[in-house]
Amino acid sequence: MPEIAEVRTVRDALRKELIGRKIININILYSGIVKTDLDDFKSILKGKTFKEITTIGKWIIFNLGEYSLVSHLRMEGKYYYKSSFEPYEDHEHIIFSLDNDFDLRYKDVRKFGVMILCKTNEVMNLTEISKLGIEPDNKSLTKEYLYSKIHDSNKKMKELLLDQTIINGLGNIYVDEVLFAASISPFRLGKGVSLEECELICKEANRIITKSYELGGTTIRSYTSQLGVIGHYQDYLQVHTREGMECPRCKELILKTRVGGRGTYYCPNCQK
Repeated sequence: MPEIAEVRTVRDALRKELIGRKIININILYSGIVKTDLDDFKSILKGKTFKEITTIGKWIIFNLGEYSLVSHLRMEGKYYYKSSFEPYEDHEHIIFSLDNDFDLRYKDVRKFGVMILCKTNEVMNLTEISKLGIEPDNKSLTKEYLYSKIHDSNKKMKELLLDQTIINGLGNIYVDEVLFAASISPFRLGKGVSLEECELICKEANRIITKSYELGGTTIRSYTSQLGVIGHYQDYLQVHTREGMECPRCKELILKTRVGGRGTYYCPNCQK
């Protein structure tokens, strides 16, 4: 699944192609992705021009003036910028035809992606957006904030850091990396983590996400696209996907297990 660094990289690529372009037609080949009335979706978007593209956590916000298109890629969603004369490929579900004989095409093999159309001044009021926590590189993510969210929780730290209402944008890859960097076991309960350890988690989350964004995110399996979005942070991963390999700190073998239903990589020695 694309995480915050990858989504920001996609945003940057889309900005280069779309800002100033006008939508002249919309073709919906699979309607389940669109969470707005289909007739309204088509009639409102037709003729609109892309003004800006921003992100909130893992959500991409296409600002079209009075209205905005709010999009989540979920597991394997991707945007493609292609000539309108190219035949449609399998799993290209939403086609936005532009005024320059190019399309913005949304492709999603698993069909888990989401698109919501709303007034631009109402984006922050959407349930999906309003419930989100603080982004990992936001100055508002302080040790006091994090401690207040987890100090009385019986949930494991892996689950807590995946909770988007606490920290917005960390996904499976980066939670593993943050916990390793902070020397905290994914099995630790939130109520057992100190204020000082919360400070370390915040610091490492900021550092790792900042570095990953600089490198274009992490390319593992499905995170690539025709837009040229190929990340390089996978070259810096310390534990994630490194099962059976030596820990870069202590040389203990990295283990893989499941926590909260998610594949979890950790060092049993450094993260006791």
